[in-house]
Amino acid sequence: MNRIAALFLSVLVALTLSAKSSKRMSGNPILPEFHADPEILFSQQTGRFYIYSTTDGAPGWGGYYFTAFSSPDLVSWQHEGIILDLATNQVPWATGNAWAPCIIEKRQGESWKYYFYYSGHDPKTNRKAIGVAMANNPTGPFTDLGFPIINQRPEGVNGGQQIDVDVFHDPVSGKDYLYWGNGYMAGAELKPNMTAIVENTLTVLTPNGGSLRDYAYREAPYVFFRNGLYYFLWSVDDTGSPNYHVAYGTSRSPLGPIEVAKDPVILIQRPEKGIFGPAHNSILQIPERDEWYIVYHRINAQYIDKASGPGFHRQVCIDKMFFNADGTIKPIEPTHEGVAPVKVKKAKK
Repeated sequence: MNRIAALFLSVLVALTLSAKSSKRMSGNPILPEFHADPEILFSQQTGRFYIYSTTDGAPGWGGYYFTAFSSPDLVSWQHEGIILDLATNQVPWATGNAWAPCIIEKRQGESWKYYFYYSGHDPKTNRKAIGVAMANNPTGPFTDLGFPIINQRPEGVNGGQQIDVDVFHDPVSGKDYLYWGNGYMAGAELKPNMTAIVENTLTVLTPNGGSLRDYAYREAPYVFFRNGLYYFLWSVDDTGSPNYHVAYGTSRSPLGPIEVAKDPVILIQRPEKGIFGPAHNSILQIPERDEWYIVYHRINAQYIDKASGPGFHRQVCIDKMFFNADGTIKPIEPTHEGVAPVKVKKAKK
């Protein structure tokens, strides 16, 4: 091979590698093994993205610890280890069923604080309850409050579980809110200490009506704010069903009432693509950009048969989310490709 040909080949290889690099995608699922109920956080302190989830794969949803994964760009994910273990004395009030966490980052002067909310099984009541643990870093170590902060249904609600918690900071009022509920949706303002709710603000928000084809509420409330509207997302049907999907409504207040969207279903199975049960989501806005992502779980297609335990063989995925000019959410196309790398700077000291 002469020098000109060799030079041409080296340039061609470099251009090919550059093109591959520029088109690098996360792929779906983005986390190894089985995880579900994902919560995503961009940390202003570290400049990294974090995912917290239900550790899946255990029969009867028997996972007992929470892990964290971090990423600089939403594409490359690093396992950060176990951050809270319900099978030890770290959480004195719970014995297992470590489910569906959420987290919020708060700046307090020159330091940062993280409040990690989750549900676990309380043997004293033989029910699920919601607790909170605190840390100074997004990967811990976390210290549990020592007792649950939500351990009973709202007055007038006769069924459902205290699980699937979501925490939301209202940029309008500066207040923080907690949402939760399987079988019902409840919300309440959090006290400034972030470890208790303001009791007289507790509100039952369950969207009325609907069917399993569209928006009948089951669980997993998630709230975010955009352009003057509060968006409420929730999951429909059973987590082990291929039909498990996401619906939404909006409100002018963080505690409702919720107006169900005209076309409420925004994420649903695509059997022709081998995608089943995509739901139980969290939402990520890239700071200071109108750029949005949905992080959700779906059933591993090899376990879709009921005898294989589809409800606890779930995997975490990510796709982009877009809005119409009127603020309605466009239907989300679940993919196997995932998303391209995203770069965000951490907050200045």
